[in-house]
Amino acid sequence: MTKKTFWGIILIAAGLLKLADMWNILHWEWLWSQPWTEYIAPALLIYLGGDIIINGFKRNRDQWLDRPVPVGEDGKRICCNTKYGGDQYIYHGETFHGAKLDASFGGIKLDLREAVITEDEEIDIHTFFGGVEIYVPTNVNVVVQSRSFIGGVGDETYKGMKPEAKTLHVVASNFFGGVHILN
Repeated sequence: MTKKTFWGIILIAAGLLKLADMWNILHWEWLWSQPWTEYIAPALLIYLGGDIIINGFKRNRDQWLDRPVPVGEDGKRICCNTKYGGDQYIYHGETFHGAKLDASFGGIKLDLREAVITEDEEIDIHTFFGGVEIYVPTNVNVVVQSRSFIGGVGDETYKGMKPEAKTLHVVASNFFGGVHILN
């Protein structure tokens, strides 16, 4: 945990304690005796805490951890699961046999631009307050099926492929999350 994340959590907790005092859940009148703290202090503390946490992630270039491609139980299909952070998986000439990607409160970058795709494959994606970014080769078709609640899938891939080209089927379920597919 970075220093900014720690202070962001402290500020959010202080704002939530003030709200709990205002709603008579906690009784800490001695702590909040100033009249200006009635509404301005909790809003300011929550805003500053959230801002520190979000800017800590934006400015931290090491948030994407390069990891080796994780192979699933079948020995072919990869299974990636990330929570509260970001992982990046890059294919460097390996054969791609499909993927199952789960992102909760974090993100996954999957770079398939140099992958060898020999047949139609499926990428199964589940996001919960997270996101997935997929880079695909220019010589494959992409077909998207999506079930999203306050989220979605953005497909910015080249669409002029021949019908006999290999196809990546992207099946995405997003809950406050999204998927971005590009070349």
